[in-house]
Amino acid sequence: MSPVADSATFDNLEKLGSGQPREVLDRLIAQLRADHDWHGLFDALLMRRRQELGLPLIRPTSLKDVPAGLRDDFEKFYIDSAREVGGLLLADGQIPQAWNYFRAINETEPVARAIEALPADAAVEEPVVEIALFHGVAPIKGLEFFLKSHGTCSTITALDQQFGQMTPANRASCARVMVRRIYEDLRSNVEHDVKRRLPMTPPGGTLRELIAGREMLFADGNYHIDVSHLNSVVRFARMLEPHDSELDLALQLAQYGARLSPQYQYGGNAPFTDFYPAHIKYFQAMLNQNRDDALAWFRSQITGDPADTDTQVAAYVLVDLLIRLERPAEALDLAMQYLPDTAEEFGLSIPELCAKAGKFDKLREFARSRGDLLNFTAGLLSR
Repeated sequence: MSPVADSATFDNLEKLGSGQPREVLDRLIAQLRADHDWHGLFDALLMRRRQELGLPLIRPTSLKDVPAGLRDDFEKFYIDSAREVGGLLLADGQIPQAWNYFRAINETEPVARAIEALPADAAVEEPVVEIALFHGVAPIKGLEFFLKSHGTCSTITALDQQFGQMTPANRASCARVMVRRIYEDLRSNVEHDVKRRLPMTPPGGTLRELIAGREMLFADGNYHIDVSHLNSVVRFARMLEPHDSELDLALQLAQYGARLSPQYQYGGNAPFTDFYPAHIKYFQAMLNQNRDDALAWFRSQITGDPADTDTQVAAYVLVDLLIRLERPAEALDLAMQYLPDTAEEFGLSIPELCAKAGKFDKLREFARSRGDLLNFTAGLLSR
């Protein structure tokens, strides 16, 4: 809510009178700045510009009554004023209110910087978390705050809803956060169980070391973490990049999951029907552990009619994996064989993949088959 001006402020403005519009507006703007009434300041700045342009002063932020010849001038001033007021609100720590201004002019970076600068242990209000995570302004920071305030279960649900709207880089970053969280929780729980059963066990050790040779940990359907959380985070981990240190943690999570009772090993979509064993192969391929065998296994999952959805999904998984492993020529051959008509549905561009692989003859071939003169010309001139 804007501050309520005192009687003296009204008297001072009235003394200047309507015959001195510039002085009145300058005095108004100065007073609003002194009061930190930033919303009022925005309106006053636009009111002053309207007065200069000879426009009506009521509803100063409206664009409806601005003539076409003055619209560019007024819109530029509108953007500059929104940027200024948004910055003043950020300086006052009012991130949600600043967001309204920056969102209106499609400039999210200042808000992202302000959120990123918040300490990890800050008590962050819910609207800030919503802006960061659900509006994608600072998704990694937003995820960390959401995880802290809402816990793992709600965070996984929220992330599932947002994943498809994120950039690949942000998906990978969120996956790192969730893999570390689940891994740390699970490793700690398993260590506690091991020490309970074997009191002389030395502290520490990786999850892989803690479960090695200890079938007793999984006997009678025993588990150490919410199995649905484990399933979701292993799935998220497919977004990791080959250089990520969290990849081995994800592999350990999948190896743990593969030893759970079958009733807790939920199936996935092809080629991850056998969920944990398939993910073990996926992460091993990324980590260059028996990579050729793992890739051969994924090739073996591409069966049936190329028009079949499961076949296309299995093909896309391998195409995406090959791209991540910087083997674009192999990925291109597979994409042209199984995804010529559906690549875009998977977020894959065959022309871009042709360029990445340096296969401009394939680009010309693909473009000609689709009557695509533009990409055909690009392939012709890029030889």
